[in-house]
Amino acid sequence: MFFWRKQKPSYEKAMDWFKQHMVPDQGIIVHTKTPVPYPEVTGYFIPTLYNWGEQELARTCTRWLLSIQLPNGAFPAPDGVPYTFDTGQIMRGLCAALNDMNDIEAPLRNACDWVVAQIDTEGRLTTPSTELWTGIANDLIHTYVLPPLAQAGKLLGVKEYEDAANFVLSYYKKQEALVPFNRLSHFHAYTMEALCELGELELASRGMADVERCQRDDGSIPAYPDVDWVCSTGMAQYAIVWYTLGKKQPADLAMRYLEKIQNKSGGFYGSYGKGAKYIAGAEISWAVKYFLDAHLLKMQGEGKHA
Repeated sequence: MFFWRKQKPSYEKAMDWFKQHMVPDQGIIVHTKTPVPYPEVTGYFIPTLYNWGEQELARTCTRWLLSIQLPNGAFPAPDGVPYTFDTGQIMRGLCAALNDMNDIEAPLRNACDWVVAQIDTEGRLTTPSTELWTGIANDLIHTYVLPPLAQAGKLLGVKEYEDAANFVLSYYKKQEALVPFNRLSHFHAYTMEALCELGELELASRGMADVERCQRDDGSIPAYPDVDWVCSTGMAQYAIVWYTLGKKQPADLAMRYLEKIQNKSGGFYGSYGKGAKYIAGAEISWAVKYFLDAHLLKMQGEGKHA
């Protein structure tokens, strides 16, 4: 007699991956080849954990982040250096935890004040270092810092933070390279998601039209417009943006492809395919975060709940 074990849904496997790769009492690892806790990804994983009903995990991550905040309000990357992008993503986590935990307001204010101090006179968001993303990203990813800055302004009643986010957004909207799909999908998708969060749906739609033209029949999206390989995180982020824009068909196609390439562990390599160049040999934590976010939107669109 054979007993068939029901296979876990892809989202359960993804959450299992998170739980298995979280450093106890700290945060989620960078990836399976660098299993040290990653403040940035831990920060933007916190809203995901709350959305999936994992409050205790969210609180544990938040407590650890508060313990490593620098005196100037910034948060360090794994190399010990504060990055504006990383601090912004931890602000996402603090915003999510604000109404659930005590003693969040002052650290959040300090982080916001530090980020505001990185804005130059033109509105460009600067950063003390670019060492960890030199060669694969540029400061357009800083658009993804603006939604948590604006959100913190609303939650804390500090109009200066909302005004600062709008000032920086005005600067980046003037950059011709902002919208076109002309860089690694993961980093392009940061901007597309940020534009949606900031209510700039027309701009996001323009960028996503570029992406949709590149999507293949099997749902895959090239990591760059002119390569064959795919970036798992970029695909999950694009699914999020499409669901947000009401474009269910390309989003569902992307999700089906992601479920096909999901590793047995529940995780994802950074990239897949011939010539893959973005952390292809390790399972990365941020792909799991965005896959869970996209899956939740998919379920909500189908009238289901986590």
